[in-house]
Amino acid sequence: MPPTTGGVPPTTGNDLLNIALRTGVVYLALLLGLRVTGKRQAGQMTPFDFLLLLLLANAVQNAMTGPDTSLAGGLVAAGTLFVANIVVAAVARRSPRMEKLVEGTPTLLIRNGRVLSTNCQREGITQEDLLRALREHGVQTVEEVRTAILEVDGSVSVLREDEAPAIHKPHHRIR
Repeated sequence: MPPTTGGVPPTTGNDLLNIALRTGVVYLALLLGLRVTGKRQAGQMTPFDFLLLLLLANAVQNAMTGPDTSLAGGLVAAGTLFVANIVVAAVARRSPRMEKLVEGTPTLLIRNGRVLSTNCQREGITQEDLLRALREHGVQTVEEVRTAILEVDGSVSVLREDEAPAIHKPHHRIR
């Protein structure tokens, strides 16, 4: 008769492999979901973003381990997440195309004192979000900004007009 622990059958190798596969699928699904929802999820989180992250973690826990609440099952799930993260990061480092797919690209939000509304809307950046980011950089008005860029990590980089290097264009004569 096989040993049991408190009425729960012991975890087998097949159960652990199943947990690893399910965890890998959940990792990829969440990676895709977070990429689709935009860069704001990765940057400074609002309380709503933080709540979403907590609820996602809770929602997918059972999808990864199923009914297995054993220490081995939890360790396999955690180990699978670490390995999946290492593999995705390594592939992204080696392939610019994959890096762009996984991490995204920076988005220009302001150019020469003008807000690029289409880009802001696409990234889910409200006027108040943008103004808050400018204030964090000591900028009072949009007109003071040469460029503002939403970085792939969710932060906003700001270059003020007075900080921009002067570029002298050569004088060309038409002959």
